[in-house]
Amino acid sequence: MINRRTFLQSSAAAAAFAASASSARADNAPGVTDTEIKIGQTMPYSGPASAYGVIGKADLAYFKMINEQGGVNGRKINLISLDDGYSPPKTVEQTRRLVEQEQVAFLFNSLGTACCASVRQYMNDNKIPQLFVATGASMFSDPQHFPWTMGWQPNYQTEASIFGKHIAATKPDAKIGVLYQNDSFGKDYLTGLKNGLGPEHAGMVIKEVSYETSEPTVDSQIVTLQGAGVDLVLYAATPKFAAQAIRKTFDIGWTPVRYMTDVSQSIATVMKPAGVEKSKGVITAIYGKDPTDARWKDDPGYKAFAEFVGKYLTPKDLTDANAVYGFGTSATLVQVLKQCGNDLSRENVMRQAANIKDLVLAMGLPGIKINTSPDNFSPIRQEALASFNGESWEQFGELYQA
Repeated sequence: MINRRTFLQSSAAAAAFAASASSARADNAPGVTDTEIKIGQTMPYSGPASAYGVIGKADLAYFKMINEQGGVNGRKINLISLDDGYSPPKTVEQTRRLVEQEQVAFLFNSLGTACCASVRQYMNDNKIPQLFVATGASMFSDPQHFPWTMGWQPNYQTEASIFGKHIAATKPDAKIGVLYQNDSFGKDYLTGLKNGLGPEHAGMVIKEVSYETSEPTVDSQIVTLQGAGVDLVLYAATPKFAAQAIRKTFDIGWTPVRYMTDVSQSIATVMKPAGVEKSKGVITAIYGKDPTDARWKDDPGYKAFAEFVGKYLTPKDLTDANAVYGFGTSATLVQVLKQCGNDLSRENVMRQAANIKDLVLAMGLPGIKINTSPDNFSPIRQEALASFNGESWEQFGELYQA
């Protein structure tokens, strides 16, 4: 780099050319300099989904680690992470600030179905990557209509379909009730569950109750499901409400078979607040290694994660699946940036995000590989089922392929 700069400085003509080229690059790649890649995200550090704030903290910590190692292709990653309180109007405000004032290169891992949906059109109209949004809603895997938006985690409909197939095979006479968040996140679970059950088992779902994120509790919804004669329940709820649902179900002496969305599988922020004894037997879907599961204690990937948490986060975060999530999404982004080389135009960032081949993450379940293509914006398409044993998630059965 020193020799190159010395050579350019020795020629006025070359220097002028370099200046014009640099200007063109700046127009083509906002937020990018020779030493930095500036990116942004919105995250619920406050509000009803604040348990997810650990994801943003893990993202920031991961990039700090990468920067201390020299960055990516010589550039440091500067993540600006803003609180939106899990409120779509605030998401819009903060996203416009990131794009128009901070002039970030792109958005990364912003969280929430309704929140990300509120800015999806804006990001696509302006051709700015909205990468690895932290929601599994199917609407974020639509490259034909929204080519600048990509999810990361398994699709909610796919996961709920896995639950449906498992229920139909193991409990074909169950009377199913669903607690769901009244937005695209919750409604995706209803759709997927019914798809998985199939037409012949459609009548198994006898009661559906929703909640708004502004509600203080879901206690009344749980009582309603019990009163309807439900003997198998699916909690399609974010951490605060999932913990409430588990606790209330137990406290009223109701003992249905319980399935729960993977977005609420954190032992630190869901199972412990609900009560680990009250949480025993809950079934979820997993695609990452549970950091509380003793079978991973000698696993190189877990050791790398534990070392990362020990240096950059807090002891509590070691048992939080949200920290695992941030660890994985950030590693995926680093892979994309490595593939970009020195072409960090928004077009190439999106092109490389849609060209990930067999990426294995340190904390991914064995056998799970990340793959994307121009017509497939669902990076993770495999999951396994697991049951909570009071201490950790215990996998049973093989990987399900979406």
